[in-house]
Amino acid sequence: MQRYIIISVFVGLLFVRGNGQENRKSILDYVDPTIGGVGLILEPTRPLVHLPNSMLRVHPSKKDELDDRIAGFPLTVVSHRIGSAFSFSPVFAEGDPWQAAIDIHAQEAHPYCYEVVDATNYDRVAVTPAAKSGVFRITNADQSTTHRLRFSVINATGFIKPEGESAFAGEEDYNGMKVFFYATVNGKIQGTDEQGAEQKKNLLATVKSANGVLEMQYGISFISIAQAKANLEIEIADKGFEAIRSEAIDVWRDALSKINVVGSDTHKRVFYTALYRTYERMVDINEHGQYFSGFDQRVHTSDEPFFMDNWVWDSYIAHHPLNMILDPEKDQAMIRSYIEMYKQSGWMPSFAVVFGDWPAMVGNHASAWMADAWAKGLRDFDVETAYEGLRKNSLEATLIPWRNGPPSELDDFFNEHGYMPGLAPGEPETVGRVDPNWEKRQAVSVTLENSFSDWCIAQLAEPAGQSGEEPLFLKRAQFYRNVFREDRGMVWPKNAAGEWVEPYDPSLSGREYFTEVNAYTYNWHVKHDLDGLFGLMGGKQAAEAKLDQLFRQDLGLSKWKFWAIQPDASGLVGQFVMGNEPSLHIPYLYNYLGSPWKTQKRIRMLIDTWFTDNVFGMPGDEDGGAMSAWVVFSMMGFFQVTPGVPTYTIGSPSFEEVAIQLPNGNEFKVIARGNSTANIYVQEARLNGTPLDGLFFTHEQLLTGGVLELQMGDKPNK
Repeated sequence: MQRYIIISVFVGLLFVRGNGQENRKSILDYVDPTIGGVGLILEPTRPLVHLPNSMLRVHPSKKDELDDRIAGFPLTVVSHRIGSAFSFSPVFAEGDPWQAAIDIHAQEAHPYCYEVVDATNYDRVAVTPAAKSGVFRITNADQSTTHRLRFSVINATGFIKPEGESAFAGEEDYNGMKVFFYATVNGKIQGTDEQGAEQKKNLLATVKSANGVLEMQYGISFISIAQAKANLEIEIADKGFEAIRSEAIDVWRDALSKINVVGSDTHKRVFYTALYRTYERMVDINEHGQYFSGFDQRVHTSDEPFFMDNWVWDSYIAHHPLNMILDPEKDQAMIRSYIEMYKQSGWMPSFAVVFGDWPAMVGNHASAWMADAWAKGLRDFDVETAYEGLRKNSLEATLIPWRNGPPSELDDFFNEHGYMPGLAPGEPETVGRVDPNWEKRQAVSVTLENSFSDWCIAQLAEPAGQSGEEPLFLKRAQFYRNVFREDRGMVWPKNAAGEWVEPYDPSLSGREYFTEVNAYTYNWHVKHDLDGLFGLMGGKQAAEAKLDQLFRQDLGLSKWKFWAIQPDASGLVGQFVMGNEPSLHIPYLYNYLGSPWKTQKRIRMLIDTWFTDNVFGMPGDEDGGAMSAWVVFSMMGFFQVTPGVPTYTIGSPSFEEVAIQLPNGNEFKVIARGNSTANIYVQEARLNGTPLDGLFFTHEQLLTGGVLELQMGDKPNK
């Protein structure tokens, strides 16, 4: 018999909008966490259950949305796409309980709840979240009162044990720290079994309930089992599954209702699912007055939130800028957390994860995030200490990809000569701290990304009382020129002797020279000096022709061979890479070159091609909201090209109307009159009734509120 996976959609409360009597779905009905659940060549999205920016995150453990079996559920995701702790599952099937999985008959996925029906006897399990605790509900279809529960330690060492007749506890080692849980059931433990050589790491419990429904309430902690129990008691107490689910619905409705849109249901599903995903990170790990920090391996007492799990190479581009519109107080608290991590560890974090700094990728992009906040008038953080840490990372830390610590001989070279030297193809690596097999030097990307980072540090010098150092960082911001080869019109690796590396293929340059994508993408990575970049390309007309060619350039070989070298270059349009964050600003550059209609054409094509409302609707790694934030901005109709410059440029909105409810009580609207699948071009733009000379407006104008009115048409206004 053929088995189908059924994705059912919760039908929520209907509401009346505007002056008419038209019934509409709840905003939550447009969120489908299974969108993007099949990765094209990279990681799929997960149907994550959690509260916005909260510590507890849960999803079914399966390969992707085509997988019809669930191995269990992590009791929490510790860090986005890095790891989880404790696997839990009811055992429904007969046979070996240690290997049993849930065969999916049907599943229902929402931000606030996930439920699956097992195909054997139609038993079901559901989970709903609080901030640092959650509730599982297990329902036996035959109303049997006997339930089998399986707990496992996911990582190397740890234990799980019963606690009295109705509770369980566990401890697990994770990347040099510990994760704990405490759980209670509304039934009695009848017996337990531990698996062979894995005793105490795998526990099978038989539990008797009053009827065919068993609820397990649990808390997690990075401090202790006692704190996990306290988190459970504070957040859930005597409330059951339905009460916690109802509270989670209210929280999510409030979060997503900050933006209301008018348009097609398809676009709403894409938009609100993307908006939901932007709340996955960062997460507050303060456990009701104290938190464990992996940056100094200590427990701290504090009433301040302590936000963790930030892949800032991805998130500075669109994720944090979106936060600064929708919840600027929270984003400033995130910045304060980063500064506290610097004070605890001595270095400004790169990727701040719960076990400490994970030195992934390249650049010093906390500088872009913090400079952007300051430029937008968000000043509730210690800018002097922030500058101190960012400066130290730039001048005293290694820039080698995926490495932390003091500088190497490559960094000394960079500081003296203004670029990271590249090796010739096949030339062996000579610096021991460089990964010679995969990440390598990424020499051109290191130069370009740190040029932008240093420009951002320069913007903070005067506010930090260090205006005398501004010229130093502005000089370093021009280092990008050292890896731009004007006679070829391309960024190009240069060796230690100052010679351009040959042979060199901009399409197949790989990680020796670039981070995840190639020269065609990084050619546009000078966000802080676009006019300077266009000048190197031969002027704006030549730059526009080069930008056109980006979307048309052939790969030069078959896709599978290309992806063997550039696996992160997904969502291809010519050499343009929709599926990776360094590309996100590129379609908007036509606005700076005098041809905004090309931005409008590209944006609508990219959204409607790559961001669909099905399991294939994500062209690359979603990166915990970083890619989705670009979708939110672009579907609303505007985007910030340069973090640190508080100006938005206009694209082509997907909706007839967008209304943003701002925290200051104002409302900012985008009204696209005549918008349709054919009418994608902006004919005229007015802000609060005043014609715009160019397709730009400021963050201050957005915060003031009002209406951006766009007249749309089917032919470009050139």
